[in-house]
Amino acid sequence: MDANTGHPRRWPILGVLVFSLLAVVLDNTILNVAMKTIADPNLGLGATQSELEWAINSYTLVFAGLLFTFGVIGDRTGRKRMLFIGMLMFGLASLASAYAQDPMQLILARAAMGIGGAAIMPATLAIISNVFPPSERGKAIGVWAGGVGLAVAIGPITGGVLIEHFWWGSVFLVNVPIVIISMILIGTVVPESRDPKPSKLDPIGVVLSIIGLVAIVYGIIRGGELATVASAEVLTPTLIGVAVLAAFVWWERRTDHPAFDVRNFGNVRFSSAIGMMGIVFFAMMGGMFFLTFYMQIVLGFTPVQAGALMIPFAAAQLIFAPLSQRVNQRFGAKLSSVVSMLVVTAALTSYAFLDQSTPIVIIEIIFFVQGAAMANIMPPATTAIMEALPREKAGVGSAMSNTVRQISGALGVAVLGSVLSSSYRGEIAPALSGLGLPADAQHAAGESIMATVGAAHALGQHGQALIQPAFNAFLHGMHTTALVSAVIALLGVLVVLKWMPGKARAVQQVEKKEPAVV
Repeated sequence: MDANTGHPRRWPILGVLVFSLLAVVLDNTILNVAMKTIADPNLGLGATQSELEWAINSYTLVFAGLLFTFGVIGDRTGRKRMLFIGMLMFGLASLASAYAQDPMQLILARAAMGIGGAAIMPATLAIISNVFPPSERGKAIGVWAGGVGLAVAIGPITGGVLIEHFWWGSVFLVNVPIVIISMILIGTVVPESRDPKPSKLDPIGVVLSIIGLVAIVYGIIRGGELATVASAEVLTPTLIGVAVLAAFVWWERRTDHPAFDVRNFGNVRFSSAIGMMGIVFFAMMGGMFFLTFYMQIVLGFTPVQAGALMIPFAAAQLIFAPLSQRVNQRFGAKLSSVVSMLVVTAALTSYAFLDQSTPIVIIEIIFFVQGAAMANIMPPATTAIMEALPREKAGVGSAMSNTVRQISGALGVAVLGSVLSSSYRGEIAPALSGLGLPADAQHAAGESIMATVGAAHALGQHGQALIQPAFNAFLHGMHTTALVSAVIALLGVLVVLKWMPGKARAVQQVEKKEPAVV
């Protein structure tokens, strides 16, 4: 293969890689629509809100923790081999998720899916870099990113259709045929490649990062369950997690082959760009968690309708993402990022004003505007990262930003989910106590709106008096959570104003006519 012309079958190879990634991206967006059904004790697994948070976060934490390690293993043993193994693991774990018999089985199967996803993602990008010449690499990665965007767009509506016509496990089972076709295509079309000078593995760093993050997330979610942060059940795992992460940082600063090079955060431009992306994904993932229950329970939409309502968000990203780099070049990273972050903050704030009578067109406009703003945040952040790091570390910077996005999203679901749970429990408590239920039954019914509605149906006519208070309590909790997420997004605006490079630096880089880094 000529390095200047690339692999002769590079475009069919790209098609296979995009198709292979489809299952990974599709699964995460499908799951959002399926959460209400999985929480249903009759139609699903009867998962509590905290178990749903773990079903999302078990995948994300494992994925983020192993991303670097599997990238290095793929460089050493063969990227095609790693991609093949990752697809096999993802397919088997999807099968296990589809037939999970209880929430814990689902959480463990989702963690196994995270292992497969972590093997797939870096392998696809490394193979693209290997088979495409520098002149076409940017276009190829643009097609790859477009495929990811398409999967995000079709995920919710696909999940809705599957939930309406089949059982909840179908949202995971749909991955299996995609995986089988992908493995056949990978075996016949994708060439093998290795890095002649691969990095060393850092197993100690990987283990410390996963243990620390899981402990912190457990403490946060447990705090939401108990509606307090003063309990030893909350403080002990949280403090242990903080201590383990401190040890992780200490280790990463001293090893010569870090799994996650924390020394790069000493560069203020790099850390501000990474911080902005982390804050956005923290607020967005936490917001998506409560919007699922708002649309399907409070507003009463079916899974298909709820999935279709999310299309404007994804469509806006598909429309504006290709144009965002031009906006960044014209106005500079600082201005475009500040405006986009302010729009995201305004969209999150607007969720605090939604209720049972909000016109659906208003909700659709908010989704579209938020999606458009999100599409204009990533390019300036990516540009700032690439400007901040040496050219030979461009791949490391990209992997670090992806890891931070995943971890921030997991923490967003945990923290904002716990805020929602605590607020809801406090608001619904008077209505539950008025029914004279036993203390254990009151505690179980007060964890989430799904639990309260389930208890109301079990009580028959007597329980119908709980429905409207449950809606009111959920809306109160949603409004509180939305305002918290908006404040967090506003912190991102302050980070950008303080440290993000402005237009002058961007123009200077263009004048130097440096080739783009992929």
